[in-house]
Amino acid sequence: MLFQSLIERKRDGGTLTAAEWRESLEAYLRDEIPDYQMAAMLMAIMARGMETEELATLTEVMRNSGATLQWPEGTGPRVDKHSTGGVGDKVSLVLAPLVASCGVLVPMMSGRGLGHTGGTTDKLEAIPGFRTDLTLAEVQAQVERIGVAMFGQSREVAPVDARLYALRDVTGTVPSIPLIAASIMSKKLAETLTGLVLDVKVGSGAFMPRSEDAVALAQAMVRIGVARGCRTTALVTAMDRPLGRAIGNALEVEEALLAIEGRGPADLMLLTRALAVEMLVLAGTDADRAGATRRVNDAIASGRAMAKFRELIVAQGGNPAIVEEPGLLPQAAEVELFEAPAAATVAHIDPRPLGQAVVEMGGGRRRLDDLIDHSVGFIVSARPGAKVARGEPIASVFARDPAGIAIGLAALTEAIRFGPAEPGLPLISHRVTAAGVEAL
Repeated sequence: MLFQSLIERKRDGGTLTAAEWRESLEAYLRDEIPDYQMAAMLMAIMARGMETEELATLTEVMRNSGATLQWPEGTGPRVDKHSTGGVGDKVSLVLAPLVASCGVLVPMMSGRGLGHTGGTTDKLEAIPGFRTDLTLAEVQAQVERIGVAMFGQSREVAPVDARLYALRDVTGTVPSIPLIAASIMSKKLAETLTGLVLDVKVGSGAFMPRSEDAVALAQAMVRIGVARGCRTTALVTAMDRPLGRAIGNALEVEEALLAIEGRGPADLMLLTRALAVEMLVLAGTDADRAGATRRVNDAIASGRAMAKFRELIVAQGGNPAIVEEPGLLPQAAEVELFEAPAAATVAHIDPRPLGQAVVEMGGGRRRLDDLIDHSVGFIVSARPGAKVARGEPIASVFARDPAGIAIGLAALTEAIRFGPAEPGLPLISHRVTAAGVEAL
């Protein structure tokens, strides 16, 4: 096989056979194809896309390149959720224990933050002692015992995807819809799920700024999941403003604790409940959304969701005392208020400058192996459309030093715009299933 000829075919808009994709990716994993040639193939895919059969094969080869979870016969419904990433998105911290407390098995594999978007794994590791580096054997045993595990991708899972993602990150091919779809779905299908709910973000703070691209990505992933026998649904949700008020690892854990008790910000609670309902419906615990909604609300109000979160923390080596004493989470050395410069209306809050500032302040990473400061970030109390008085505190910066405070204040100045209220994206705009796209 001459890989150069395959690159040229894809560059010119042609397709590769399933056998050619398998042979190529297996050869790449054996280091028989150099990075520079695979980078050229990724760029050709970025420019030309992939046919449905090609995408299915790419996903399958990625999944089968590593270990997968193998559940015993008779194991109950297993449902996970994946978000394409955003700023202030701490939904998974609430959702996993909430859905598990409703009787559904939730093996939730999550990623680390990269670029301006935060990662669930980093947020969990803000909890003192919390382990995310579980083996698949540990994940399976824990899910069978308590119904939930939250863990990071290990080298056991989809090693072809890990290598391709690292290459995409340095070659400008991360935004490719088929490559995003295959990367996400190869890891999720390695969990051998019966159901998967996707939260596809759209807006200035998302990888997909345009609604049509977000819907196309959702459709691609739903098709992959359904073809592999995994019932899959996607919600397209807004990321043209931060989700909730907290941005930054420890701060988001603290806000998640409020949300598990039903006291979180309205947008966070609405989205979490919507995703939980989708998960329960896929699991078959309730015949309709009304019944699933009642079950979710009862799990929050009764305290079962919080009890499950505490059980999860203990199972993975964390300190459960953070539930009663959030002050045990990492604390920033410096805190500064950000005040409204004039009496005005908050027109818009751009999430991207705030996510980028967290990275600059040490709370995110530019490379996967960067160490991070879990304590830094923002609390943005003002919401788009709010009327504020001159000098009114509308946000806070949490930093490890005065330089970080300066970065944070500058980011807030850039992110928060004042003036006539600007229409924002609907929090949940579309629902995508195997049956089609439904505008909500």
